[in-house]
Amino acid sequence: MIDFFERAGLLFSLAPVFRGFIAMIISGMSFPLCGVMVLRLNLIPMRYMLMHGVILGGALSLAMNLPLAPVTIFINLLLVFGIVLLSKKQGFGFGYTSAVGMIISMAFASLIMHVKNVPAKDSLSLLWGSPFALKTYDVILLSVIAVLLVLYVILNINNILAVFFNSEISQSLGIDVRFHYTFMVMLIALIVSVAMKLLGAFLIDSLLVLPVLCAGRINVKRFCGIKNLFILSSGLGLLFSVTGYIIAVIFNLPPAATISVVSGMIFIILSGVLR
Repeated sequence: MIDFFERAGLLFSLAPVFRGFIAMIISGMSFPLCGVMVLRLNLIPMRYMLMHGVILGGALSLAMNLPLAPVTIFINLLLVFGIVLLSKKQGFGFGYTSAVGMIISMAFASLIMHVKNVPAKDSLSLLWGSPFALKTYDVILLSVIAVLLVLYVILNINNILAVFFNSEISQSLGIDVRFHYTFMVMLIALIVSVAMKLLGAFLIDSLLVLPVLCAGRINVKRFCGIKNLFILSSGLGLLFSVTGYIIAVIFNLPPAATISVVSGMIFIILSGVLR
């Protein structure tokens, strides 16, 4: 037992492992807040569009030798701005416009990779980021975005709840529904763009959606209200990320897959116990 803890302490003393651990704490606490917005606003289709936007940004940055993070952020914010504008003017749902954005993103990415001879594996590698590869500035960037997300939720919780409940009633109460809706969508785009480059698409899904689904099972049966859903999702996300990461490091397993298994198994257990 002593050897086990000594080995664990030695592993976590390594800079890449420790930075990844800090990133998992930050991501686990903050990403589920964004996941509540995704599920409550029914933005799952947009989530897939953002993944393809990151691939387009990766292809463009490699072809033009530009820094990756700013390009992917710009591409995804541009895509989100476009679908928000199109949805507003034409009355289309986000599902339709997100599908169009996804198709266009992959089409342009394919053209750029073909014309500029960018290897497809280099762009697609963005889907498989690793916490072990993070640098100090990556953790700082992740922290800044997490603080922005948490502050927005805390300072605007009543407006957010009103938008979730009924946009027309919220508008009649003087709440700027369009602003908050657009800001939440832009915030989701920013988080997915940065976090996907740093952590990979697999890990984002594990911390964006699964903690919220698990919290929803508990929230429906034991508590009431979206505020509790935010709190429970954040707490479960932290639990999943830290537990899965520690298991992955100690037993030399891939962090994303391990965290996904932990969160997925807990969701299955909760679904059975609280049905």
